[in-house]
Amino acid sequence: MEGFDHIARNLESIYHRIEAACRRAGRDPREVTLIAVTKTVTAKEVLAAYRYGVRHFGENRVEEALPKIAEFQQMLSAGEPAPTWHMIGHLQRRKVRDAMPAFDIVHSVDTVRLAAEMSKRLEPLGKEMPILLEVNISGEASKYGFAPADVPAAVEEILQMPHLSIRGLMTMAPIVAHAEDARPYFVKLRALRDELAARYPEVQWSELSMGMSDDFEPAVEEGATMVRIGRAIFQP
Repeated sequence: MEGFDHIARNLESIYHRIEAACRRAGRDPREVTLIAVTKTVTAKEVLAAYRYGVRHFGENRVEEALPKIAEFQQMLSAGEPAPTWHMIGHLQRRKVRDAMPAFDIVHSVDTVRLAAEMSKRLEPLGKEMPILLEVNISGEASKYGFAPADVPAAVEEILQMPHLSIRGLMTMAPIVAHAEDARPYFVKLRALRDELAARYPEVQWSELSMGMSDDFEPAVEEGATMVRIGRAIFQP
């Protein structure tokens, strides 16, 4: 699309880097979903990324996402399939009612109370929501998420809630000077996922959402199935 050539170039570079990381780890690149993070990005830029092949988009704030999603939907041509919208930011319980119809998957379930509110709001929609449990793997006070030790108890409660389907875990690594410094946090999340998969085999545990613009390559090498990339796609 005219005026958005940088998005095409950026995407090509990112796909090559994901493929290279997969080769280093002996993985199939098709196992990794690129989620284009569209926080502060216009609907026209979202459409450009869509036309360049992106089918998964992530939003951080409900109040910003809803009008953008609606505007984007109006821009699609007849027959173009709707993309998958991921809620990746902190979701306040008071925003759940508005968020549930708009999103297809929520990465940031960080409390049992939030999960209960989601289940309640999904009931009248007759909708099942895939969710990821956000884990504060670094233990930083500034981050949301379950402490790793608290995840099993949360799983047991959430498994009793209708309309929610646990699919895996999500985390945000600390801001680091070098991408390689984030690797230990990705290793810890993968290890936690493997422990949970052994303990709760009835859950899919298929997704590990980890890795962003500055650290997605070690995340892919350590098993990420979803990487959340914004700046590296949309900035010229």
